[in-house]
Amino acid sequence: MNHTPTPAPAWQETVFKVLKAGGVDQIAYVPDAGHSHVIRSAIADSEIEDIVLTTEEEGVAIAAGAWLGGKRSVLLMQSSGVGNCVNMFSLLQAADFPFFTLVTMRGEYAEFNPWQGPMGKATQGALELMGIHVLRVSHPDEVEEIVSAGYDAAFEAGEKVAVLLGQSLIGRKKWERK
Repeated sequence: MNHTPTPAPAWQETVFKVLKAGGVDQIAYVPDAGHSHVIRSAIADSEIEDIVLTTEEEGVAIAAGAWLGGKRSVLLMQSSGVGNCVNMFSLLQAADFPFFTLVTMRGEYAEFNPWQGPMGKATQGALELMGIHVLRVSHPDEVEEIVSAGYDAAFEAGEKVAVLLGQSLIGRKKWERK
């Protein structure tokens, strides 16, 4: 059996390139296939601390703590994780911390799992309700500009920014039928 790893899509390589060029110090994440290249690249990069989380809201606190320590931290999560973070997003507003997160979307284009639908449809609204500016990437040629713009808005202007990586960008989830 051949287990040759599939190369990462170019857009995932672009995401890591933007974060690295922006001087990211920490990448906190809950493992997710849509972020797999960025996670593997962070693990392999001795200048970036990779932090695996047990739940997404820990990443909000890590981002705040990193900023207090003069570091830049990015939170990687799936849209279902946004629901776990809503209360912790209050910390960002109360203390006016900059914040940058990349969110892989579920519950939209060609979704096969009905459990992903409700939070996927509520993700953007939940983020905006908590004062987080939302940008969206749907096509690979938009990745560099939008991720870079969001990153700069967070760490240069002090904004709270989420970039939603649309399910059409990530690709159709494969469902094995019996």
